Amino acid sequence: MVKPRSGATSGSAQAHGRRANRRSYHDGMQVNGYVDDPYHRIRRAVAARMVADGLVVNGPVLELGCGPRSMLDPTDLPGPLVVADMAELALADARRAAGAGALPVCLDATRGLPFRAGSFAGLVAGELIEHVYDPVALLRECHRVLAPDGLLVLTTPNLATVQDRLGFLVGRAPRQVDPLHPYLWLHIRPFTASLLRRVLRRAGFAPLAIRSNHVGWRLPSGRWLTSRLLAQLAPGLGGSLICAARRMAGPPSPSVTGRRNDRRL
Repeated sequence: MVKPRSGATSGSAQAHGRRANRRSYHDGMQVNGYVDDPYHRIRRAVAARMVADGLVVNGPVLELGCGPRSMLDPTDLPGPLVVADMAELALADARRAAGAGALPVCLDATRGLPFRAGSFAGLVAGELIEHVYDPVALLRECHRVLAPDGLLVLTTPNLATVQDRLGFLVGRAPRQVDPLHPYLWLHIRPFTASLLRRVLRRAGFAPLAIRSNHVGWRLPSGRWLTSRLLAQLAPGLGGSLICAARRMAGPPSPSVTGRRNDRRL
């Protein structure tokens, strides 16, 4: 049997994910309803507050995967807001919604970022990292384009919500790892809070804080019981992980160093 080269395998997997994302997010109509949902409205507000509270460097701020509406207000930032997305129509909507304070850039975050090193004081990536085959490569690009002490804020669905943890005990797999669920066609890499910290450290970041939007329990009727207080007390049980991290000085650690760091967690 001929064994495929690992590079070819990863490239085809990422290409598959790219096509799936283009089909789902080619315009802003579907995503507009998505960001208006209370679940995502809280997630975006928490992330925006972490940006406002965590920036210590003056300069532009980049939002990757902005969709049709940025989660940031340009007037709250120490420099210009650059909004970036692979969907041109959604990006045009984001540019109109943000006004003259936003500069649009159409890009594919899986192919490297078209910016010089140290260009940004902050970088926000909402619900993006789970869509890419190689999240460490994406985060290393984020590290490259951030200035020293630059701030990274990202959000991603939590693999280990309280309901999914209990589901695992009785043998039920959450949708993030179910190959029969359409969720997995778009969300390639699921994360827990501890895994997210490990991946950030491997890419050269110092995690600062993890927050969540709410801890929820879905009833058989489809109705959700949610708690913001529990999300504040135990964000690792919440629906969305919202993480702030600081760019550490120097290049990202090599793989062997990352493995030593992993064992200390």
